[in-house]
This record gives sequence, structure tokens and C-alpha cells, in this order.
Amino acid sequence: MEVAIVKYNAGNIFSVISALKRQGVEPELTDDAERLAKADCVIFPGQGNARTTMDNLRRSRLDEVIRSLTQPVLGICVGQQLLCRHSEEGDTECIGVFPVDVKRFRPDSLEQKIPAMGWNALYDLSSPLMHGLSADDYVYFVHSYYAPVCPFTIAKADYIQPYSASLHKDNFWATQFHPEKSGQVGEQIISNFLTLAR
Repeated sequence: MEVAIVKYNAGNIFSVISALKRQGVEPELTDDAERLAKADCVIFPGQGNARTTMDNLRRSRLDEVIRSLTQPVLGICVGQQLLCRHSEEGDTECIGVFPVDVKRFRPDSLEQKIPAMGWNALYDLSSPLMHGLSADDYVYFVHSYYAPVCPFTIAKADYIQPYSASLHKDNFWATQFHPEKSGQVGEQIISNFLTLAR
């Protein structure tokens, strides 16, 4: 199975590579449009600032490449946010796969810290990406922005308000959390995603 990881200025690439290797997969890290198009599935990870990241993707036209992919694609963290239509971070127009606008958390109290960092429970699970998971399984998040609950939501989490922990539309799946840092639950999600491409 050929698994490609989108190569750009994303953080945390090596954690994703390590998680795939634990699944017996040797992924290819590439920014080549032809290689990405030929892969059985594509992972679009990310950490960092939405505007800076989108600027880099546009310079290399990777935004167009990602939008055109027809095989299973998994966006992770900022990868999920950039697959949305717009982000409040830097007033950024994003790739637009999901017709959803990403919002910044607005705390109600001093106890509600931003970024939201640590383990949080998932609920209202649907889609084959969540196969084998139970309500209240915990995954690892680090984020200041979120996609609201919408028709494309396949898992929710709560911080200040309910939000989309995971999205799905057509051949695109995405997680706000980091499956590669989420222990056995994350391993199951990565395995489920690879199954979608088989």
C-alpha cells in the first residue's frame, strides 16, 4: 500500500511517520503532485499558524493538488482546519473541502485556557473512521481554533462548547486531535483510515 504524507512546513511529521510504521506502512513524504495523486491514500498533517501555512501551500500550489485528490485523504489538526472554507486565524481563506468556517475559542472564565491542550473525550461517533471506538474514548488535542458542529461532523468533543473533533465529506476525513499521539485509540483510527484505502 502506498501512503503519501503531504510535505510542507508542517510540524509533527515524524510522529505521523512513526505511527504509520507501527502499522507496517513505510510512507512517502512528498510535495510532488504526481506522487500524491498516485498514492493509495494521503495524510495532510499540520501544526502552526493557518495563514502562514496556507501562504506556503499556495506558493507551491499544493492547495490545488490537495483539493483535487480523489483517494482517501486524512487531515490532522491544522490539516483539518485548512480543509475548511475559512479560518478566523489570520482571516484566512482555506482549501474549502468542508464548507465550514473555523472559529477561535472564546473562554468564559480564567479556568478555560487557550490553547486547549491535553486529553479529551469523543462522543456522537459515526463513519467507518471511528469503527471500534466507544463513546468517551480519549484522544489528544492541542488547538486554539475549532470547526463548529455541522452536517459533516463524525465525532464531537466539548471545550467551552461542543465542536467537531472529526469531519468527513466524500473522500476527505479529518481530525482536530492527533491520532498519532492518542495511544491505542489513535492507532485504531489510523488503522481504520488505512482500511478505507484498501
